[in-house]
Order: sequence, then structure tokens, then C-alpha cells
Amino acid sequence: MGKITGFMEYERIEEGYPAPAERVKHYKEFVIGLDEAQARQQAARCMDCGTPFCNNGCPVNNIIPDFNDLVYRADWKLALDTLHSTNNFPEFTGRICPAPCEAACTLNFNDDAVGIKSIEHAIIDRGYAEGWVLAQPAAVKTGKTVAVVGAGPAGLAAAQQLARAGHSVTVFEKNDRVGGLLRYGIPDFKLDKAHIDRRVDQLVKEGVTIRTGVMIGALPKSGAASKIANWSKETITPEQLRRDFDAVLLTGGSEVSRDLPAPGRDLDGIHFAMEFLPQQNKVNAGDKLKGQLRADGKHVIVIGGGDTGSDCVGTSNRHGAKSVTQFEVMPMPPEHEDKPMVWPYWPLKLRTSSSHDEGCERVFAISTKEFTGKNGKVTGLKTVQVEFKDGKFVEVAGTEKDYKADLVLLAMGFTNPVATILEGFGVDKDARGNAKATTDAVGGYATNVAGVFAAGDMRRGQSLVVWAIREGR
Repeated sequence: MGKITGFMEYERIEEGYPAPAERVKHYKEFVIGLDEAQARQQAARCMDCGTPFCNNGCPVNNIIPDFNDLVYRADWKLALDTLHSTNNFPEFTGRICPAPCEAACTLNFNDDAVGIKSIEHAIIDRGYAEGWVLAQPAAVKTGKTVAVVGAGPAGLAAAQQLARAGHSVTVFEKNDRVGGLLRYGIPDFKLDKAHIDRRVDQLVKEGVTIRTGVMIGALPKSGAASKIANWSKETITPEQLRRDFDAVLLTGGSEVSRDLPAPGRDLDGIHFAMEFLPQQNKVNAGDKLKGQLRADGKHVIVIGGGDTGSDCVGTSNRHGAKSVTQFEVMPMPPEHEDKPMVWPYWPLKLRTSSSHDEGCERVFAISTKEFTGKNGKVTGLKTVQVEFKDGKFVEVAGTEKDYKADLVLLAMGFTNPVATILEGFGVDKDARGNAKATTDAVGGYATNVAGVFAAGDMRRGQSLVVWAIREGR
């Protein structure tokens, strides 16, 4: 490494943020990335550890020690080439990945991990600024055609790899714009959609054909996915797709939202997160929507303590919610993990997002017993504290409580992909309703249907953007 003793000399440098009161006034990205000197100092902390656990902690197996060393030596162009050798879209992961690589960092065993994510962010931003990110069209065409169904990170990564190998690739996307959850799930203040558009432009120059507003197979009849799918203007049957292409890759998301079938669920004002978040992203893109779901002046309850719930919190605060409360059924985790017990694996610990800092009451170990309302509209929730005993949640006597609520957002995760597309192709499903496809070297993500493959959340269930990129590659 360039600085053998760097990990002993330098402290971790975190990326910066404007004050919450300032950033909630807009939907623009607000993270302040590391400057060149900070990135080089951060990279100098990378240890000559012999066995870099960060490589395996990273789902795409980024060659992290190498690009850290290159940044320290100010060889930014080779650092970018090294990063791109394993990761098609570091501008996505450098912004929204939770960085399991940092949890696995050897330095993290008894100190603060190297800021790998912030270095990745700095490398790709430098690459774009210098004009180094260029299209790489194939020199020789194979004559083979591939249809990729779903233009999220898995589909886009697969399309780029296939096009660079010389195949003719067409990506079909049911929504009106490319990106999947990157486009319509993650708020703009976490990921500016210009980053997606820039990559799409690169893919097109590499020969990828992208068709938006096209639904493959039947529309789902209910749920948040059905509302988004209704933006489609054209329908193509699975049979036609298989007839027109040599191979089909299914890379749609895990889009069926987990519901909460408590009494009063049918009251107006209770919505899935994926009804709420896409609408704001469409408005930010300049679309005109009638009856947009908004949190202005409302008491908002977000049920679900994960990233999607956090995104609902940040969006509600930007709307001007009167109050925002986030429920999590699990007990509050410790603020600091027991590193010797969990390293190098992803630890369970309290994670506070930038959206939480903008204003939010967080309630743990709580369960919703009933939604209450008046004149058909939700006005509150009846709750009880719970504890986990003998493999199930048990109510704690005497802890019942009522909460005001004008808007309830269900952000409890996603159970499986929309069944109609898998059924349309005749693809077998696993026990969780995902596409059943082998990932060994021989099977290569093949389903039971000849010429039909599956990758990303459609195969593995809801997961991280970096896992989608891995599976697409």
C-alpha cells in the first residue's frame, strides 16, 4: 500500500451534509462528497491486511484495496478502470449502497472502517468530470438477440455486459422511464435521476435498444405494482418475446408489497410506500399528476423501519408533514455492534439515516392492532408494544396506545415478484414466489424454460442495488 502506517495516522472522514432545515426545502441530492485531498487521505487508511475481507463483503467483489491504493497515488484513471472492471454503475452504489464492504473491512474489527463507499463515490464523479466514462461498443457482433425484461439495475447491468460481448440487446420496461426502483422508489434527494439518464445514454451508444411503456404479459390486478404498471402503453405476450429473441432474461423487481391486514385497512389514507414514493419522483421529473398523495399538514405514520420507510420519512418532511412517526415491530437494536462477535458480517445495530435527522419519532417493538377512522378516512391507529418470545411476537399487557394519523404508509418490504409475468412464461417459482433459477457455473441463471433466464430481485427476492448489479453481470 502507498501509506503503510496510514490507518494509524488518519481518522475516518465522513461525507458532509447541509443542515436538515436547509435540505428539506428541496428534492436535490445534498451529500457533500470528499474532495481530492480527503479521498486520498481516506484511501491511505486502507491496511496492507493480506486478506482483504472487503472483497467478499462486496457482492460485486470490487477490487477495493487496489483502487484505494490508486486513489492514494492519485492515479484516478486507473482507479476508475479498476472500479468499472467489477461494477457497471458505481455512481449508484457510491450513493445508495449500505456498504457491506465497510462492515467487512479489516480495520473495522477494532476501529472505524475505511470509507470505501465515499472513495467509490469520489472515483466515479472524478471519472465523469474528466470525461473518462465513454461508450464501449462491441467490435464484433455475434448475431444473437436477447430480450431483457425490466430496466432496473439488474437488467441494465446485464444489457451492458451482453452488448459489450457483441449480442443485440433490447430492454423492455413497463414504466415510462428507465431505472426501476432507482427511478421510482429511491427519492431524488438520495439519487439524482440524471445519473440514470447518463448511463442509459451510454448503453444506447453501445447498441442497446430500450423500449419503455411496454408491459410483458398480463397486468397485475391489484397492489402498488398494478398502479405503476398501468403507465404502460403497449403489451407484448411472452410467446411473442420468445419467438422474436434467442434468449429472454427476466430482471423485474420484487414488487408485491407486504400488506398489513388489520381491521380498518380499507380506510382511505392508508397506502403502500410504492404508491407514495413514485408519485413524487414523477412530479420532480416534470409530470403532472392528479390527486398526488401528499403529507402536507398531516400526521404521518410510516410502518416499517427499513430504507423504504426512511425514504417515506424524508419525502413526508419535504411535503411539510405536521408530524412523522416511524414504527418498527422489532426491538431497538444496540447503537454499537459487538464487533468481535459479528465481524466481518453485516451487523445488527441502530442505523439513523439522514431522513431521520430531518425530523421523525421512531418507535420500536410496536404492533398495529387496528386502523381507526371517521367518514371512511383514517384518523388513527391502535397499537400495542410487543416482545419476541419462543419464535413469535407476544403483546405486552398494559402497553396499548392510540396514535393520530391522517396518512399511513406501509413500508414493510416486498414479498415476491408479480406472479403474472412468471406464469406467462411458465417459469417455476420457489417457496417464496420468486423465479426459480440456478446460479451455479453450469446453470447460469437458467429457469426451467429453455432460453429463459432470471436474475436480480425477481430471482433472489428483495435485496440491494449492488446485488442486482452482481446478478445482472
